[in-house]
Amino acid sequence: MATRKRLTPEESRSSALEAARALLIETGPQSVTLKAVSARVGRTHANLLHHFGSASGLQKALAQHLAETVCETIKVAIRATRAGEGSPREVVDLAFDAFDKEGAGGLASWMLLTGNEDALDPIIETIHELVDELAPEEADGHSGVMAMHENTLTLVLLALGDALIGKALARSLSLPDSAARDRAERILIEALDLENTQECCD
Repeated sequence: MATRKRLTPEESRSSALEAARALLIETGPQSVTLKAVSARVGRTHANLLHHFGSASGLQKALAQHLAETVCETIKVAIRATRAGEGSPREVVDLAFDAFDKEGAGGLASWMLLTGNEDALDPIIETIHELVDELAPEEADGHSGVMAMHENTLTLVLLALGDALIGKALARSLSLPDSAARDRAERILIEALDLENTQECCD
């Protein structure tokens, strides 16, 4: 009889988060429960309770996991764009896909509806760290950092809103489904052009 591999605590937690992410994408945030995830990874309910404490703890850990994964990808894309190796649209699509196809938008709204008021904290904190890290050193002090923060706020709000009601709203206004992404791309292009102009003037 085959024996089940004994995982380290970190491996067990990681496999649970990957299973939770798969369930989120496949069937929506309401399916991310301790019972469903434990069945998916072949672990006991008690094992997941040990790692996450509760269903809301699992969902919050998943939100942080998604934020870290997405932000790392966006960070690489932004650096490539600055180096002339990528495009602003790639950055926009990564951000929008995180909230739409990867399920972060649905997860955030579900957690808020079920009373987990601090549900967005991991996502907000991770995005904040990303923005602070990417804020151009050449920017004009506080105003340059503030501009980066404002652009990131706009991008994230557009991505979140688009994931929840974007396509339906765009169609009701006789706009293409990509309208919010197109707008976000223009904002990012303007921000990068301004950054390049400031660098040339220094």
